[in-house]
Amino acid sequence: MNLQVRSGATPSSGYYMEQKHNKCLTVHLEARKKSSPMVNGLKIIYARRMGTVLDSHFLALTAIVTVVYQFIFFVITAVFKIDQVTDFAGSTNFVILAVLTLVLKATWHFRQIVLTLLVVVWGLRLGTFLLMRILQWGEDRRFDEMRQNLVKLIVFWTFQAVWVWTVSLPLTIVNASDGGGESLKPTDVIGWTMWVFGFLIEAAADQQKLSFKNSPENRGKWCDAGLWKYSRHPNYFGEMLLWWGIFVAASPVLQGGEYLVVLGPVFLTLLLLFVSGIPLLEASADKKHGHLGAYRFYKKTTSPLIILPRGVYGNLPRWFKEVFLFEFPFYSRNFPEETAI
Repeated sequence: MNLQVRSGATPSSGYYMEQKHNKCLTVHLEARKKSSPMVNGLKIIYARRMGTVLDSHFLALTAIVTVVYQFIFFVITAVFKIDQVTDFAGSTNFVILAVLTLVLKATWHFRQIVLTLLVVVWGLRLGTFLLMRILQWGEDRRFDEMRQNLVKLIVFWTFQAVWVWTVSLPLTIVNASDGGGESLKPTDVIGWTMWVFGFLIEAAADQQKLSFKNSPENRGKWCDAGLWKYSRHPNYFGEMLLWWGIFVAASPVLQGGEYLVVLGPVFLTLLLLFVSGIPLLEASADKKHGHLGAYRFYKKTTSPLIILPRGVYGNLPRWFKEVFLFEFPFYSRNFPEETAI
């Protein structure tokens, strides 16, 4: 006993305490090793549920990603005074949000996959087209006043971020929804059909105008080739149609307040009709060609948006054009009163 006391090997001594600790640690490690797959699975589920609780529809996540992505390209344009990346940044942002929300939810429902593919195809097509066009032209005249005005540049990039996030809302909600796997409805097919027609119209109109502008004999002329014979802005008509198609195809999974994602196509429509789309282009074309009788006849007989035969549109009463076909008076504010449409 005295030897035990002298050697310090009592049950309460450091030696026994260390042995006990090592044994407990070994048992704990063995238990952890056996249960690690279950523990890791629970951690993943917990993390996903926490993310769902904090941002159940990926609204905050997509907003943050959009702001950061647009800010990066804003810095590039502000520092280097270039226009080449502007439209590319907007189009590819849609692709990023579509793929990101689909992968994060990881439910891989057919409706989610289809709508994501539609947005990705649209974004890549438009982004590539606009990038190739601006590289060919060298600069975008829309930014002539912005290059040296930081405030205007900030406003533009902020507006572009809002545009991307808002218009993406229908797809964001579908990809975040647990009901994305519900059986297909007639509205799915209707929406997809609207997207196909809109996509083809926009792509064809873009290419037709580019070919027209690249032809030397068309220098200084307004485009009236192909679809441009039947609409003054067929590319915008196609873009509106395809995004309304995305909303229609998304509608089967929407519930309650989720129907507010209609703000996406509504915002796009209002933007093109009243802000940065048709009004700016109409004013520019009127300034260049408004003194020409042939141009005034073209504008009088050609629909501003919806594709229609000239013989039909030209013979419609003015009030009908304004009420149903978006021929708003301010589209012709630069025209003399007697020639106004």
